[in-house]
Amino acid sequence: MANTPTQRLGIFLMLALAMAATRIHHFGAVPDASWGAFFLAGFWLRGSARWAFPLLIAEAVLIDFLVITGQGINFWSHYCVSPAYWFMPVYFGALWLGGSWLARRQLGLRLATLWLALAALLTSEAACYLISNGSFYWISANVPQPRSFGDWLVNLGDWYAPFLGITALYVGIGAVLHVLVTQLARTLHQSGRAGLRR
Repeated sequence: MANTPTQRLGIFLMLALAMAATRIHHFGAVPDASWGAFFLAGFWLRGSARWAFPLLIAEAVLIDFLVITGQGINFWSHYCVSPAYWFMPVYFGALWLGGSWLARRQLGLRLATLWLALAALLTSEAACYLISNGSFYWISANVPQPRSFGDWLVNLGDWYAPFLGITALYVGIGAVLHVLVTQLARTLHQSGRAGLRR
């Protein structure tokens, strides 16, 4: 978790850059980091939700707009832009809340924190996925009629594992970076204190 405004801004820019670099290609060789970025932002920037969360949402919409219109397609007529598109703050909010919940309860670099992180990630990612997939399935005109609960469950099953895997990959990368930076800061702090004693 970032303590100073400079740290918060640096983390925000890092997450925004990761989202921009990967969301542009959405289904390209490098998978979209957006879901992982919102979970990590909730963890690292939970005290900055008033500005960081809306800016990340605006970035996601702007990237989508640039990519879609860059292909010569009208933004409003694109397959993915339906009334369900406007649920984006809700489903990304679920990920942010999961990261924020973890930040309030984490116990430092301990095994117990790993289990809390796993629970927070699985719960918030499942909520995000249900809202994202469910809103698109039930209210998008792009899903053929008739719709049924059984067909929706099949659709959920088709896409859940890839979305969970990609989100877990980026959160895992963030967790490794968090551990490395935390350990480095601790080592530097201890070295500094030892130097002062001499």
